[in-house]
Amino acid sequence: MNQDQLIDLIKEVNSIAITAGNKILEVYDDIENFQVEQKDDNSPLTRADREANKIICDGLENLSIKYPIISEENKLVDYDTRKNYEYVWMVDPLDGTKEFIKRNGEFTVNIALIHQNKSIAGVVYTPVTEDLYYGIKNHGAYKIKNKVETKLTTATYNKQDTGLSIVCSRSHLNDATQTFIDDYNAPDKVSKGSSLKFLIIAEGEAHIYPRLAPTMEWDTAAAQIILEEAGGTMIEADTGTQVRYNKEDLLNPHFIAHAKQID
Repeated sequence: MNQDQLIDLIKEVNSIAITAGNKILEVYDDIENFQVEQKDDNSPLTRADREANKIICDGLENLSIKYPIISEENKLVDYDTRKNYEYVWMVDPLDGTKEFIKRNGEFTVNIALIHQNKSIAGVVYTPVTEDLYYGIKNHGAYKIKNKVETKLTTATYNKQDTGLSIVCSRSHLNDATQTFIDDYNAPDKVSKGSSLKFLIIAEGEAHIYPRLAPTMEWDTAAAQIILEEAGGTMIEADTGTQVRYNKEDLLNPHFIAHAKQID
């Protein structure tokens, strides 16, 4: 697939993400009918997760260029099959289900395209604010709001700077993360839910997001390429290497996402 085909493909995916987001908002406004269940890992599942997932999967399967789909809400294909995928969609139809249930608006629709274990394109839509973010490898990262498209660029920073903005999970702040934060000079701690943590860095509004706790590949794949194309980086905390996808175990390593760092 060439660059022009990829750009055209992601424009279609943008529309799919918005349609899924509109369905999520319908459920969001129907407070009495969230239909919250507990999955096997004790994470919550709502009617919005299920209905958005169907819209996204149907939409991706109807594209002119078709690839397999890995979604949080689909049955996982065996790795013996998955490992042969050259391209694969990575989908989280409702990232931030806990935030959705809390009704704080901090949830997103995430769709990424993986090529040979690397995220090469990603779309993130925020239903409540109607902001659409997308990134395409070697093409840049963009935000569309009120039909106006803006190119995204991260801030630059030095680790010794005072008052850096460090993004933390609204629902998952542990001791290891606090220890990481304490290594900085009077940092400003910013709490956010879902993949919004990456997006505020991509927009230049924060500097670092340490995630020293479990996440899954579908939680990060779309936002990673947006951050990278805006000038940032997402690396494994232990190895310093780029986070990769469609592994045998879809659990992410602990990672650090950050804006452009200068010496």
